[in-house]
Amino acid sequence: MNEWMKKGPLEWQNYTHKEVRVTASEKGYKGWVLTTDPVSANIVLVNFLEDGSMSVTGIMGHAVQTVEIVNEGDDRVRETLMHLFTSGDCKAYNPEDLERKKNSLKRWLEKNHIPITEQGDSRRTLCVAGVLTIDPPYGPENCSSSNEIILSRVQDLIQGHLAASQ
Repeated sequence: MNEWMKKGPLEWQNYTHKEVRVTASEKGYKGWVLTTDPVSANIVLVNFLEDGSMSVTGIMGHAVQTVEIVNEGDDRVRETLMHLFTSGDCKAYNPEDLERKKNSLKRWLEKNHIPITEQGDSRRTLCVAGVLTIDPPYGPENCSSSNEIILSRVQDLIQGHLAASQ
């Protein structure tokens, strides 16, 4: 097992958003670390090209021989990497907007006789009947449940709420 594979996710995280030089299978790679897979130790590198485009390279964790940090990066690079794969319609919500959306959705679900509670330290996650969670920003795509029937019905209710509130 190589040295890279012996490290753990917390150590790999120290390389995120930094420019590195990687040697893997006798080949050299250089780029900004977008992420590292916590199970396979695979590394995803991003290179910004002169024409404004980018290239993304995946390096298999078992092939990694050395990883050397070349550049610590700055806030601009970090922001660019963090928002690289977010869709154009993805927007940031301020805490007041999220609280308003949460309370509005909670009232809507209670009006439809859905048992709902808040969970977590910050009380940001809504929980339906103990089997479904709704995380911010409280849209149908933010629902999570292993029960597909409940998931589908609650997502339909949320969609109805969004349509009614617009």
